[in-house]
Amino acid sequence: MQSVRSGLRKGEVEKDTYGRLSCSDCGESLKTRNDPDEVYSVRLCPRCESKWKVL
Repeated sequence: MQSVRSGLRKGEVEKDTYGRLSCSDCGESLKTRNDPDEVYSVRLCPRCESKWKVL
C-alpha cells in the first residue's frame, strides 16, 4: 500500500479544486477508513478496491 502523495505523483489519484481525492482509473471519490489501532488512515476506492494510506 502506497501513500496518497505518491499516488498523486504517479497519476493514480486525482485531486479536484476543492481538495477531494478520486481514483483516476474509475473516477470514484475515495472513502476514508480510520482504524484506531493504526497511526495512519486508509483512503480506498469503493469500486476497484485500491488503497492508499494517509500519514
